[in-house]
Amino acid sequence: MIPAFFSPETPGRSNMDVDNDPFHRLVASPRMSQADIELSRNRISVFLSTHTAYELLPDSGKVIALDVNLPVKQAFHILYEQGIPVAPLWDFSNGQFVGVLSALDFVLILRELGNHGSNLTEEELETHTISAWKEGKLHLNGQIDGNGQLIPRRLIHAGPYDSLRDVALKLLQNKISTLPVVHSSSQDGSFQQLLHLASLSGILKCICRNFRHSSSSLPILQQPICSIPMGTWVPKIGESSGQPFAMLRPNASLSAALSLLVQAEVSSIPIVDDNDSLVDMYCRSDITALAKDRAYAQIRLDEMSIHQAVQLGQDGASPYGFFNGQRCQMCLRSDPLHKVMERLAVPGVRRLVIVEAGSKRVEGIISVSDVFKFLLS
Repeated sequence: MIPAFFSPETPGRSNMDVDNDPFHRLVASPRMSQADIELSRNRISVFLSTHTAYELLPDSGKVIALDVNLPVKQAFHILYEQGIPVAPLWDFSNGQFVGVLSALDFVLILRELGNHGSNLTEEELETHTISAWKEGKLHLNGQIDGNGQLIPRRLIHAGPYDSLRDVALKLLQNKISTLPVVHSSSQDGSFQQLLHLASLSGILKCICRNFRHSSSSLPILQQPICSIPMGTWVPKIGESSGQPFAMLRPNASLSAALSLLVQAEVSSIPIVDDNDSLVDMYCRSDITALAKDRAYAQIRLDEMSIHQAVQLGQDGASPYGFFNGQRCQMCLRSDPLHKVMERLAVPGVRRLVIVEAGSKRVEGIISVSDVFKFLLS
């Protein structure tokens, strides 16, 4: 693996009510016993426990890290240009990786700029470093000890010989999408090497590859997703999960979309028409498109519609293809779990929108984390 570092000098949820659902009775297999479910879970758990993060590393490629002294504006421009939603942070002063910069940081920064009482101006964003932002973020989150000192967050990472099960659990427990795989040749953790950015999609790909020709040993894989307690469903389709199912109309403001992403703690929201049919998706990672040509300084979040924001990202597509391709990955409630897993194992795909055949009316969302919560519970 060839790490690419950018320094300041560098240019550039709930179950469906299946018993009362006549559609389910037409398409679903008989309900599996709890014993069969546990058998499938156990076999997958054994596989994950006996394979390591080292197996996630591709034969060739590059990983990108950012210097913590890089200006925030330049950092997000790099994320956009490179077509990546997240990058580890390197501190040259102590020779260690100290954190991660993600699209969520940009969302929070833009919301701060939109607040009249914000101390961070657009001009300061040009020179404000990642390190300064992370310190300010600790203040915003109230992460201060009894002596008024900041409580720095430790980098959450994995080693190359950690089991895939441990890596998956770290991702789930910390509610993060990627985990740096870091190797150190010394006991004190110095001389760190960034090998890879692990994700649940990459681990899922390993599972699919291993059981592709022996799916009969995992009967759960043949079950339609509507018969499995997995994902988040529209209340009128399944039982309410206790949380409102987040959807947006195309004319909703970008400000409302960003607030919903943060408050609902989700990474994407379906955009639907008046019939609740899927039109598009807005994802946290789309926000980095505003870094192009300082678009963030020329708009007001409460005046730009979500449709305009999506169009901005498509018009200024990243040269690396992050904003290209099919944005809305869909599935049907009758699709078997193995088919859903294969689609979620594709790089860059983190969720599938469950739609009604023909009308594309949104019925729910199933994410890669939903699959792992079910398999590892």
